[in-house]
Amino acid sequence: MRLVCYSIFVFFSAVVFAQSKWTMERCIEHALKNNIGIRQAELNAKVAKNNALQSKAGALPALNAGGAHTYNFGKTIDRFTNTFADQMVLSQNLFLSTNLTLWSGLSQLNSIRQTDLNYRSAVESVNQQKNDLALNVATAFLQVIYADQLKQVQKNQVDISIQQLERTKSLFEAGTVAKGTLYDVEAQLGADRFNFVSAENNYSIALLTLQQLLNLDSVKNFALEIPLLSDPSFDGSQLIVQDIYANALKSQPQIKSAELAWRGAEKGLAASKGLRSPTLTFSAAIGSGFSGLNYNYDYSYGVVPAGYTSAFDTVYLFDVNPIRKEVKSFSDQFNANINRSIGLQLNVPIFNGLRTHVSVENSKLNVFSQKLNFDLAKQQLWKNIAQAHANAIAAQEKLKSARQAIEAAELSYRFSESKFNAGAISSFEFSTARGRMLKAQSDLLNARFDLIFRIKVLDFYQGKPLTL
Repeated sequence: MRLVCYSIFVFFSAVVFAQSKWTMERCIEHALKNNIGIRQAELNAKVAKNNALQSKAGALPALNAGGAHTYNFGKTIDRFTNTFADQMVLSQNLFLSTNLTLWSGLSQLNSIRQTDLNYRSAVESVNQQKNDLALNVATAFLQVIYADQLKQVQKNQVDISIQQLERTKSLFEAGTVAKGTLYDVEAQLGADRFNFVSAENNYSIALLTLQQLLNLDSVKNFALEIPLLSDPSFDGSQLIVQDIYANALKSQPQIKSAELAWRGAEKGLAASKGLRSPTLTFSAAIGSGFSGLNYNYDYSYGVVPAGYTSAFDTVYLFDVNPIRKEVKSFSDQFNANINRSIGLQLNVPIFNGLRTHVSVENSKLNVFSQKLNFDLAKQQLWKNIAQAHANAIAAQEKLKSARQAIEAAELSYRFSESKFNAGAISSFEFSTARGRMLKAQSDLLNARFDLIFRIKVLDFYQGKPLTL
């Protein structure tokens, strides 16, 4: 019974999954969640966040507690009784200490700001990788649709060739056309079937590319929800490259990431310069301990002869003799041995092997390098937007030409088909007209998807969502 229920569950799960088609939005969402590169970048951002948190916490007072339980063998001076011991002595020490940097030439503050900027830069870097992946998935999705429609064009050509072969057979049997013509049509059918198989392979490769971007294990039951795509409307004259660039500077993550990294490098330079300043530190501590040489004593009192007077009378002195009993208890010693301390420490750097100087110089170079990266990112963004705009205008003109070409090619094909059926032209002439129509159909399809892709790229730089 369990096996039957499980089989039914698996069957219906497969059916439901098979019926769940993938839209472009779903593909992008899935890729963002499962891409390993994105997950690694997110982990790096979390490390940067932890570094920023640790830098901020470093400005708080440090608090430490500790203890020691020690057995000493041999001659030593006991720190609590200040007496010599030549036997095994047990001592215990407990302490609590704190310290706080009061001034460090703002080095600590600038380090905090640097790590915070580095974290924000890492977050923007993650966003940039997500944007790049989303654009790659959208491109792969459109490539699958293009390959699918191109496959359909090739399939239509096969169907046309089959129909043409049937008509040619009828004409041959009626004696209207020569046997060579029949062979030519059969050869054309074979070529069309070969092209169809190639189109199917290209479709499979495009689907596999999309699957790999989504990090899917298998293409089984992987069906796309293909929208009805009409010819896109686009007027490149209405888009001003400078305006797109100005908006992209404010929204594109790679620009934000480069700028934040540059600002972080400047704070790093300020932190390095702060190391030249004196450092003032406050410290405080409290501690106590226990010693095995700290005893309780009883005392015996008496008199002892100490000498004689000039009349030979005995002189006596008062005598006190300590009698050691037991070691004082831990609580008694702990309360009696409490010691407290507070202090200020000023550290003035004079010479430290040029470490501070080299650190400052390297920080200056890092600022310069990050500034160049920022300028390079802006320059590359301008090139990409200008190129995308030019490509979109070129794709628009290409689509116009392709529309005109398909109209002329279809008219030429229909005219050649009627003449071929009437035996007025050769199979070679008809095949040439048919090839022109096939090329025009392919060119139109290519131009349509090229313009759609170019428009999506411009939408991407304008901060618009990638949707169909």
